[in-house]
Amino acid sequence: MSAERRRVLLKLSGEVLAGESGSGIEPAALARLAGEIQEGVGGGIELAIVIGGGNIIRGSEALADGVDRAAADSMGMLATVINALALQDALERRGLSTRVLSAIEMRALSEPYIRRRALRHLEKGRVIILAAGTGHPYFTTDTAAVLRAVELGADVLLKGTKVDGVFSADPRVDPRAVRYERLSYPEAIERRLQVMDLTAFTMGMDHRLPLVVFNVTVPGNLVQALQGGEVGTRVMVEV
Repeated sequence: MSAERRRVLLKLSGEVLAGESGSGIEPAALARLAGEIQEGVGGGIELAIVIGGGNIIRGSEALADGVDRAAADSMGMLATVINALALQDALERRGLSTRVLSAIEMRALSEPYIRRRALRHLEKGRVIILAAGTGHPYFTTDTAAVLRAVELGADVLLKGTKVDGVFSADPRVDPRAVRYERLSYPEAIERRLQVMDLTAFTMGMDHRLPLVVFNVTVPGNLVQALQGGEVGTRVMVEV
C-alpha cells in the first residue's frame, strides 16, 4: 500500500440500515449510507466494511425466546449476509467495485473470507464487505470488526453507531452525560465505559488499533470519518 493510501475498516450496526422504521432495510437509509461511502472513499481510501444484523434478528432476543445460543448466533450471522448483499447492490449502483466475503462459506452469494484475497481486493481499490462475523458463535460483530481490522492492517477502525461518540453515561438516560473527544483504552476500561464488548475492546488495545466511535446517522459524519476528519470520540492506547 502506498504512503498516500489509507486503509480503513468501517463497522456498521445493522440498525443503521433500518432508518426510522427500526427493523428491516429502509431504502432511504441504505441509499444515504451508500452515497456517503461513495463520497468518502475518494482520494485513495481502501475500505473494508463489517456489518451487523440487528435490524433483522438480534441473538439476545432469540435467546430470550428460548433459542439455543449457538443457533441464535448463527441466525444473526446469516442476517449480516442479507445486509451485506443489500449494501453491495447499493454501492455498485453508484459505480463502486465491491466484493462480499463471508466467514461462512456460501459460494452462490459471496466469496469465502480468505485474508490474502481480501488484501488483494483492497489493493485493487475494491470495497470489501465482510459478512457472517467471525463465522463462529459466541463472538459479536464488534469482535469480528477488530479481528478483521488487525488481520488486514487497517490504520483505523471506525465504529458507526446511533450516538455521537463515547459518553460518561448513557445520554439517552442521563442528561448530564459528557461526551469524550479523546480517550485511552485503559481509561475506558477503568471507567467501565461500554464502547464495545470487552473481548473486542481488549483485542483493539493489545494491537494498538486506533478507534473512532461516531454517529453514522448524522448526514456528513461518515464522509468526515472516512476522510480522517474530527468526528465522534477517538480512542487510542495513549492520549
